[in-house]
Amino acid sequence: MKKIFFMVALTSFMSVIAQEHFGGISTSKRVGIINLEVNPSELANLKNHFEIQLLSTSFSVSNNKVGFKDVNSDTNIENLLFAGTKPVNFNFNCESVGPGVAVRLLKWRFAVTSKVNLKAGIINVDPILASYLTGSDVHAIPVGDFRDRTFLSNQRFNGTIWGEVGFAVARKVWENEKALLNAGINIKLLFPGSYANMGVGNFQGTITNDVTSGDLLLTDADADVNFAYSGSLAKNFTSSNQYTSSLYGNFDGLATDIGVDYQLKKGNSYKLKVGASIMNMGSMTFNDRDNISTTYKLKISGPQSLVLNYFDGVEDIPAIKQHLIDEAAQGNIEFTEITSNKDFKVNLPTTFNLYADVNLISKLNVTLFTQQKLHSNTSNSQITAQTIYSITPRFGIGFFEAYMPISYNDFSGSNVGLGYRLGGFFMGSNSVLSAMSSNPKQVDLYFGFRFAIL
Repeated sequence: MKKIFFMVALTSFMSVIAQEHFGGISTSKRVGIINLEVNPSELANLKNHFEIQLLSTSFSVSNNKVGFKDVNSDTNIENLLFAGTKPVNFNFNCESVGPGVAVRLLKWRFAVTSKVNLKAGIINVDPILASYLTGSDVHAIPVGDFRDRTFLSNQRFNGTIWGEVGFAVARKVWENEKALLNAGINIKLLFPGSYANMGVGNFQGTITNDVTSGDLLLTDADADVNFAYSGSLAKNFTSSNQYTSSLYGNFDGLATDIGVDYQLKKGNSYKLKVGASIMNMGSMTFNDRDNISTTYKLKISGPQSLVLNYFDGVEDIPAIKQHLIDEAAQGNIEFTEITSNKDFKVNLPTTFNLYADVNLISKLNVTLFTQQKLHSNTSNSQITAQTIYSITPRFGIGFFEAYMPISYNDFSGSNVGLGYRLGGFFMGSNSVLSAMSSNPKQVDLYFGFRFAIL
């Protein structure tokens, strides 16, 4: 269990690998395929006849407990994570936009895109319970009563890998001398790769220290438990190799992005642009030969008990499930199967994006942006998303652009970044300036290259 918990937290930090991918460049006036990340209608603003996307990659990790500088200190990271009673949330996110092409044809714009997504999360996990499961000494071990912590709802460990191929179309739908309105849609074919989820919902129970054996015992307990896994993550949830061995699976899902943007003109550009979009409306089905999704009812009553020390050395989710099944067979606990599906559906992280880009003076713009998640992260079939707010001042002179995203998200709090574009190459981070001046709970980096023809 310790390896499962720290797979996201530690390896992500050490790799310097929140979720607002390509912050700053995705709302640039130099419109290209990367702008489809926030709104498909932005494709209508493509100025050149052809846009070639080579490769753009964004890595990000954010959390609500540990600062990046703490990783390099002598402080025990377990104690930092499990301190206090605030639930632990971690989010690792990698997005790689692969080869793509956009074409301008009269008033229409068309694009074919490709992308790979890797996500792993620790969602709403009780630090007190986690400290017991991993052997941490940050909380007093002798007695722990969890009957007053039902506000935690569903505690999850989750990892998802999938690929996308998108087909986007956009155009101006209305225009006069002062303003214009664009609309766009992006239909995405989904290729689910791997998935793993362990959810413990509505947990109640008492943990005691057996004075004779020294074991930690869970008694008088009740919980709804979900285990789901598919592809490479069915074998091992803790190895980073498992997250890259099956990036694209078979086609088995559809998603849609839709959006509009309205502009008040200023010469060949605009003095104000307001855009709105709904992204990632859809789901995909995992149907690998190794996959399964099963929900159980865990109940421990009377003289029954579950020894928690066992979980400290477990490395994969199937082993945890099998141990609980074995304990039930011996009569130590009740572990009743409620539902079981070989093929299971997972919902994409649907978000609502709203932004306004204002031209303050010549060559200086400011973009206000918000991303609102539309589904709860606690559902076992939901890929997680974050709510984000940002303001980005930018300076641009044609081939060169520099910008400074200032953002807030519901995992890591406030962050300040910096980025630039030089021709078709761009690089940036949403948190690099924060990292220099404070102890940020988010670390990210993105870069990419594209070029235009005619």
